[in-house]
Amino acid sequence: MNVVAFEEFGPAHNLVLAERPMPVCAPDEVLIKTAAVSVNPVDVKTRQGEALASQLDHALPLILGWDVAGEVVAVGDNVKHLNEGDAVFGMIRFPLPPNGYAQYVTAPAEELAVIPAGVSWEAAAASTLAALTAWQAFTHFGELKAGDRVLIHAASGGVGHFAVQMAKHLGAYVIATSSAKNKAFVESLGADEHIDYKAVRFEDVTGDIDFCLETQGGAQFQRSVSVMRDGGTIINLPSGLVESDREAAEAKGLVVNYFMHVFPSGEHMHEIAAMLGEGTLVPHISERYALEDTAAAHAHIESGRTVGKVVITL
Repeated sequence: MNVVAFEEFGPAHNLVLAERPMPVCAPDEVLIKTAAVSVNPVDVKTRQGEALASQLDHALPLILGWDVAGEVVAVGDNVKHLNEGDAVFGMIRFPLPPNGYAQYVTAPAEELAVIPAGVSWEAAAASTLAALTAWQAFTHFGELKAGDRVLIHAASGGVGHFAVQMAKHLGAYVIATSSAKNKAFVESLGADEHIDYKAVRFEDVTGDIDFCLETQGGAQFQRSVSVMRDGGTIINLPSGLVESDREAAEAKGLVVNYFMHVFPSGEHMHEIAAMLGEGTLVPHISERYALEDTAAAHAHIESGRTVGKVVITL
C-alpha cells in the first residue's frame, strides 16, 4: 500500500510517498480503508522536530495522521460493536504513532465512532482531533454551562471554529476573536460578538467572562485572566506559561487547566457524530490535497492562514 512517511524531522519536503506492507489488526482493532485524513498543526510541528517529536523519534521513519475516516474492511476477534463495511472516524492512538497517512490503517475500535448518514468522509476526518479538543475543553477539562459568557480566541482556526459551534450548542453566549477578514465566517458559526484582535485589544472591549478557551499562550494568557470574572474557568491549549501566569489566575480564584491534553475517546466521538448528524456541527474545510501532496498540505498549515481544516483525500 502507499503511505506518506519521513525518515528525519525537518522541512515539509521530507514527507515522501512510499510503499509499506498492509497492516493486520490486533484483536481489539479494526482495519480501515482510509478515505480521508485531516492534518493538524501538531502534525506539522512534530514533523518539524517540535511538539511530539521527542516522544516519536524511536518510530522513525514515521507516518503521521491521527485524524482518520474510512471503511472498516477487517475486524479483530474481540470487537463486537463494529462490522465490516461500517463507515468510521476517530482520532487514533494519539499521542502515539498513528500511521494515518496511508491507504490502510489499523485503529483501536474503542477510539472510533460510526459516521452518520449524509456526512462525507472529508467532513468526518476534519471533525476529530480539533473537534475533540474543543468538546473536551467544554465538557471534560472544564464545564461550560448554558448562559455562560465564553471568550474563544482564534475562532476561525481548526479548534476555534468547532468551539464556537459547540459553545452555542451548549447554550453559551460566544465572544470570538479573529482578524477582520474572518469576521463574517466567525459570525456565520454563531458567534454573538466578534473582536478584531488586530484592531483592538480584547480586554478593552469585553469583560465578565465565565469561560475562556485560550489558544495562544504567552502574554495573552494574563490578558485573558484580566477579563475573567472571579471563579471563572480558563482552558489553556499551549504550554510555556510562567509562574506569574499562575499567580494572576490564582489571585482571581480561577479554575485553570494550564495545558490541556486531548485524548482519544470513542464516547466523545459518538457525541461529535451526533452533532454532525443533526447539523449542529459543520466543519469548514479550506483546502483538500491528495495523499501524494501531503507535503503541500503541511506547507499550507505552515503559512498560518488556514481557516478551518485541511484534509487529505484518498
